[in-house]
Amino acid sequence: MLALILKRLLTAVPVLLVVATLTFFLMRMVPGGPFDADKNLPPAIVANLNAKYQLDKPVAEQYVIYLTRLAKGDLGISYKYVNRTVLDILSEAMPVSLQLGSAALLLAVIIGVPLGTLAAVKRGTWLDVAAMFLSTAGISVPGFVTGAFLIFIFGIWLKILPVALWESPAHMILPALTLAFSPAAYLARLTRASVLEILEKDWVRTARSKGLSHWSTVMKHTLRNALVPVVTVLGPLTAILITGSFVVEYLYAIPGMGRFFVTAVTNRDYDLIMGTTLIFAALLIVTNAIVDVAYQILDPRMKVEG
Repeated sequence: MLALILKRLLTAVPVLLVVATLTFFLMRMVPGGPFDADKNLPPAIVANLNAKYQLDKPVAEQYVIYLTRLAKGDLGISYKYVNRTVLDILSEAMPVSLQLGSAALLLAVIIGVPLGTLAAVKRGTWLDVAAMFLSTAGISVPGFVTGAFLIFIFGIWLKILPVALWESPAHMILPALTLAFSPAAYLARLTRASVLEILEKDWVRTARSKGLSHWSTVMKHTLRNALVPVVTVLGPLTAILITGSFVVEYLYAIPGMGRFFVTAVTNRDYDLIMGTTLIFAALLIVTNAIVDVAYQILDPRMKVEG
């Protein structure tokens, strides 16, 4: 297992290099630049800004300069947030997104996995129908609709929860529920399908024939094997939730990474785009490595190749 983790860490460097290279050149291929939207700026001022940020140099030279800075841990400076480095911006936004994403992931697992298991065990009953109705709604309904509904119910009607900002644990509840609703629905459907497949295995029938109770068979044997595909999707799902959802952050006025990423794209803030993209890629690598470790725990017979 330790060898697997070390192998994943070693492969992370070339992967991040490829991500950085593709992102860097794709941004330069798109017409326009960071200061083209400022129509009122005289051409001389735009030229000075390009020179200040070394955007007047050939693209290949810009790439070498960026990689040199990146190797030193310097993610650059923002073109739009004056006198702020990308590291400063992300160091402020990342903890917020980590808290929100972790809470949403925990809720998604706590709600989705038991709901899917219950639907599979009670297949064909009203519990199964109700669970699948909720999961279908969760996948189909956009996040801003879910958020608006929760704000109306708990913030405006019942007046028991705050509906904006990020000031206390109570401010986390509605955004986390909004962000978790769709992943929980997806996990419920995935868990149901996986549990149903495992329940049809011969060894499950054998366990029941030996006198094990139905729920004992499900909890001790079936669910553990059924969680393998669920764990598979938790890797990328974790990275997506932690990096934040722009819709949820905008709806609840949360200063997370999602908001900065979208504004960076619209503003052509090259270094900020690169920084957020590399953070997302790093999180994806780490969470996928954790998934591989989880495979070994769930089923020691499973060998994960590097």
